[in-house]
Amino acid sequence: MEKREEDIACSAKGSKFPLTFWETTIAVGVVVSFGLGLFGVYYTMPASDYSFLKLPRSLEDLQILRDHLEIYTSDYTVQVLVGYLTVYIFMQTFMIPGTVFMSLLAGALFGVVKGVALVVFAATAGASSCYFLSKLIGKPLVFSLWPDKLSYFQAQVAKRRDRLLNYMLFLRLTPTLPNTFINVASPIVDVPYHTFFLGTFIGLIPAAYLTVRAGIALGELRSLADLYDFQAIATLFLIGAVSVTPTLMTKSKT
Repeated sequence: MEKREEDIACSAKGSKFPLTFWETTIAVGVVVSFGLGLFGVYYTMPASDYSFLKLPRSLEDLQILRDHLEIYTSDYTVQVLVGYLTVYIFMQTFMIPGTVFMSLLAGALFGVVKGVALVVFAATAGASSCYFLSKLIGKPLVFSLWPDKLSYFQAQVAKRRDRLLNYMLFLRLTPTLPNTFINVASPIVDVPYHTFFLGTFIGLIPAAYLTVRAGIALGELRSLADLYDFQAIATLFLIGAVSVTPTLMTKSKT
């Protein structure tokens, strides 16, 4: 493990800009691919004023976006779905903040059941896209941005290798580490993709449900703090504690 940390440090110190030419080219290529997908959705929509289309940064922005998209969702369901998924996955892939607003929007447009399914699918796909992109080009970036968190995460993964899925579920269910960091750091500390996928897919369901449900009553929200009251946070921590219990029991027996 010490040698791996030294390799990460050396690769990060090799140049001022953390990515090589080819790594930058890969990242740009992914951005262009997403851009083409969004252009295809836009091109197939009816002629109209789309000045309202922008990434929401506040609840007010989100309510405006919801009010306009409701007009198109019933008649252009496929285009709206593809556009929604493309934007969500793009934001997850490139660590763009604001996916909580997208989750609220899913509830406002599609209801609880469809909204949760859509959010979990999009979030898992976006996290997976970030995982594989980080596997290709993420090592120098992660070490530059989060050197301390990376060392901590690497040590925890090494200690919990036998019960890694339980640990990943715990991380997804609780705010112990940011989800963005987990996405980009997991391939670097050798979290297998199947474990990453299952931990992400299952672990995101409770928080997705809470957020999507809140999106149905979007007009009643005054701030994002209203999403997670004490009871909701306590529930997530309780589920997270249950998920990590097998790991703790295994450690106590050894």
